[in-house]
Amino acid sequence: MKTKLMTFVMAAAVMTGCDSVSNNPLINQGNTPYGTPEFSKIKLEHYMPAFDYALAEARAEMDAIVNNTEEPTFENTIVAMERSGELLDHVSTIFFVLNGNETSDEMQALAMEVQPKLIAFSNDVNLNPELWERVKSVYEQRESLALNEEEAKLLENTYNDFVRSGANLNDEQKEQYRRISEELSNLSLQFEQNVLAATNAFSLNITDESEVAELPAFVRDAMAAEAKARGEQGWTVTLQQANMFPFLTYSSNRELKEKVWRASNSRCVGGEFNNLENVKRIAELRLEMAHLFGYEDYASFVLEERMAENTKTVNSFLEELRSATIKYAKKDYKTVSAYAKKSGANYEIMPWDWAYWNEKYKVATFDYNEEDVKPYFELENVKQGIFVLAERLYGIRFVENKEIDVYHPDVKAYDVLEENGDFLGVLYMDFFPRATKRGGAWMTAFREMKTVDGEEVRPFISLCGNFTKPTENTPSLLTFDEFETFLHEFGHCLHGLFAKGTYQSLTGTSVYRDFVELPSQVLENWAIQPEFLDIVAVHYQTGEKMPAELRDKIIASKKYLAAYANIRQVSFGTIDMAYHTITEPIEDVMAFERKASASTQVLPVVDGANMGCSFSHIFSGGYAAGYYGYKWAEVLDADAFELFKEMGIFSRECGNRFREEVLSKGGIRHPMELYVAFRGHKPETQALIDEILK
Repeated sequence: MKTKLMTFVMAAAVMTGCDSVSNNPLINQGNTPYGTPEFSKIKLEHYMPAFDYALAEARAEMDAIVNNTEEPTFENTIVAMERSGELLDHVSTIFFVLNGNETSDEMQALAMEVQPKLIAFSNDVNLNPELWERVKSVYEQRESLALNEEEAKLLENTYNDFVRSGANLNDEQKEQYRRISEELSNLSLQFEQNVLAATNAFSLNITDESEVAELPAFVRDAMAAEAKARGEQGWTVTLQQANMFPFLTYSSNRELKEKVWRASNSRCVGGEFNNLENVKRIAELRLEMAHLFGYEDYASFVLEERMAENTKTVNSFLEELRSATIKYAKKDYKTVSAYAKKSGANYEIMPWDWAYWNEKYKVATFDYNEEDVKPYFELENVKQGIFVLAERLYGIRFVENKEIDVYHPDVKAYDVLEENGDFLGVLYMDFFPRATKRGGAWMTAFREMKTVDGEEVRPFISLCGNFTKPTENTPSLLTFDEFETFLHEFGHCLHGLFAKGTYQSLTGTSVYRDFVELPSQVLENWAIQPEFLDIVAVHYQTGEKMPAELRDKIIASKKYLAAYANIRQVSFGTIDMAYHTITEPIEDVMAFERKASASTQVLPVVDGANMGCSFSHIFSGGYAAGYYGYKWAEVLDADAFELFKEMGIFSRECGNRFREEVLSKGGIRHPMELYVAFRGHKPETQALIDEILK
């Protein structure tokens, strides 16, 4: 078998050109710290030869498994499959992570060329009848194999993955599955490219100083820096959240705000980067996929492998949250509207007015504003404070390593070390927005954890955001929301860094989608803990801690608009479920979504606005029929944090317990088992409702 494999790989080397292989940093990497990628050496022309070579190698590895004349065993079939395709995984991960962080028109075109090849390979594996027979043979012997817990889970997952990828379909159905999966893959990629292009296509340049005079200095400075970076005069607003939201919050110019808001909320609705047809077709293809496997709708197919298990549970969960809080959310709107009217606003408060009057009311009620807060959340100090939190809870340290190659000057890399100095992983941090980077904040991995021949292969984790950029006058000063977001994504990073286990597909964040948000959302709770704010909230100029009075105002204001914020998230989950519980194709996306969101509507409806056309989480980000998971995880985290409060928010004992029972276990056990092992009981939705309404 080894001879055949090597022949196949050597043939691939000839096909792609030996020189291009030997000099390709994606295939033959130099001596780097921990084997981290050599980003500075990777050029666009390296990708396709690397993909071709890695695909040929992966196919050869699969052929070796299929053609093995020995009887199928756990080792020669299940483990062999788990270990195969390592180079392909390496090349694909680097390419697609960078396509989200540092893309270009050429890279996006290459993604459209590469994606079909990867989907074709995946389908060739999953629909291979000989390979399926080997997997099925091992699975049918499972009771007599004396497998440990992790091995049994890998076998179960491998078997289920084959079934859910079409292995049991007849030949005609398999061809249908190929067509659907290939088209879905291409459409999802096109969807995300359209969102990025539409985001970058809009900007509003202001040259009249009187139109920005009312804005806080930090907003004006950021807008001026954006204008300068674009070669423009004056001040510029973009659709990047860190740039757009402060403008909507502090500007009283309704005409300009409406223009910006409409541009953001109608992205990809018609025009050059139209996603209307993509949304319809993706939803339709997912429905076809569900029917192919005998499910009524796509959500039913997806939820079979989630904590919620079925659409009835999810819809009941969302409705429980909606019905308990909708009247309070509408009361929030009426309260802010009444305040605006009292303050001289003789108009209906529209969505583009909301942030402005919301902020005005908050200042009047709680006697503080973002200008008071931001100087205490200087990014570098926040980062160090979060590092301190991780050290106190888990005993780990973060040491910047300038020898590690990075893919952009904004990026910094850190060695993550255990208390005894053992290497835990690498953490890349990429904080600022740019035209080549998708919006939002996220955690990802350049390498995930596994154990090979008794040696742990530790992960390379990346935290990406679009936080407020530094200006000529000030360092990066975060809003409180950005501070919370940092904590959220850092929680995901810890989940990846603490991974333990043998098999990559079971470690780290390889858990049910409605459980993966627990480690991130539970960490947000520290944002309003006085003891932690004393560490992290330090004035960037004076070095003084945030005054207790201001700190207490922030904590008190977190309850402000809690019902509205809850309904907003419930609305997103409701829209997601609507798209994925259709039983027939959607005719009109705009009308469909308006109907789907009607029960959660709090602010006035605006013609032309649409969530779905830029809803990357569900149409290109893996959260289809899963966005409810954010609220689901809030139920878990509201209950989980109670134990931290009982034992102490810096309790090493509680931190180690959370690490051992939740963060390090990956997907070896059912999430509820992990949660109960940590907390001692199952959570209840009412705890979250009480938290929102109290």
